[in-house]
Amino acid sequence: MTARELALRVLLELDGMRKSEELLNRMHEHAGLGKNDRALAKELVAGTLKYRLQCDFIIARFYRHDYAKAATVLKHILRLGVYQLLRLDRVPKSAAVNESVKLARKFKGDHLARLVNGLLRNISKATIDLDAWTAEMPESKRLSILYSFPEWLAARWLMRYGPDATLAMLAHGNLPPATGYRINRLKANPETLLARPELSDAKRVADADGLDRFFFSKQFALLEPLLKEGLVSVQNPAQGQACLMAAPEPGSTVFDMCAAPGGKSTFMAELMENRGRIIALDRTPAKVARIASNASALGITIIEPREGDALTFDPGCAMDTILLDAPCTGTGVLGRRAELRWRTTPEKLRELAALQAAMLDRAASLLRPGGVLLYATCSVEPEENELQTEAFLKRHPEFIAEASRLTLPGSHEGFDGGFAARFRKTEG
Repeated sequence: MTARELALRVLLELDGMRKSEELLNRMHEHAGLGKNDRALAKELVAGTLKYRLQCDFIIARFYRHDYAKAATVLKHILRLGVYQLLRLDRVPKSAAVNESVKLARKFKGDHLARLVNGLLRNISKATIDLDAWTAEMPESKRLSILYSFPEWLAARWLMRYGPDATLAMLAHGNLPPATGYRINRLKANPETLLARPELSDAKRVADADGLDRFFFSKQFALLEPLLKEGLVSVQNPAQGQACLMAAPEPGSTVFDMCAAPGGKSTFMAELMENRGRIIALDRTPAKVARIASNASALGITIIEPREGDALTFDPGCAMDTILLDAPCTGTGVLGRRAELRWRTTPEKLRELAALQAAMLDRAASLLRPGGVLLYATCSVEPEENELQTEAFLKRHPEFIAEASRLTLPGSHEGFDGGFAARFRKTEG
């Protein structure tokens, strides 16, 4: 199996629930590809998913029939070909075309192989003028094609955040996601660790409030030994902000309601100097096991991984701190989850907002008076963030808001988008 065939099979098998990266990793086990081909397959899957809308717009202008009625496998083959032609300069045009033709012949026969050959040979950067083709369109539709984002999302960002921030968010969503790392202060001194030669490219986050233990690096292979030793762990600093805002005290009792894969639980344990108790909850056994594994690698002993539903689980005592990193649309991390932009819909947003409200109410009932509730999402949508927390305070006058922070994708180099709000339950 070639890298391109593997990418095609991932795209064909991807459904509404699975993650493309997990499916790709599973297929890699049976494909027997070398390192370079594995990397190419990964890039083809992520890039073709991200640029799906733009690829379809371009293909439809060259397709002689009704492209909407084309077979799914043919659409994916053409998308893969167009993505290579327009986005992968290192791939010769002949290779992009010929390999796509081979796929079409294998999956659909000679007739469609000839169709693929003729269409892709007519497509190049010289034959495409997206600016001219979209010039007369409404701004939200124009941007959705230029950046390959759902039009409804571009429209709401324009209305909420204005053109400059929207352009920054759309552009950020198509960049290769930065890999952030957190230094485990239970095992390592940041200054000493960052002086090691394998971290010569590390870009430390400049922040006086605790984010200076985070850094970005592109040398994942060189950092693997540090990850295995538990000296560092992978985490974007935008996620770390929520833990710093929660500020759990050493010796306290903490409940992480939606904990997998455990990044926030382990960071809170580090902030607590591995003293106290953290109940880390998730619904599936595999994810609970992953939390335990991650905690063990970091030398953390205070995390208790539990399996259960956040809406019904009873931790058995009132909590000092509760972290609710709620299920959300993920519009702050669309660059990291290639397929997510096509799964997120206005209807899904409404469903998730209702679930978040129910989870917040449950958290409120489990917190002791004087305790802290930290609500976080990886979304930039008001219904999941500001409007959600405003509604919570109206339902629960026993809580006061202490702080909140919204990070937009593209506003800080390397940072994902997300939201966090800190509440305190009054003594009365």
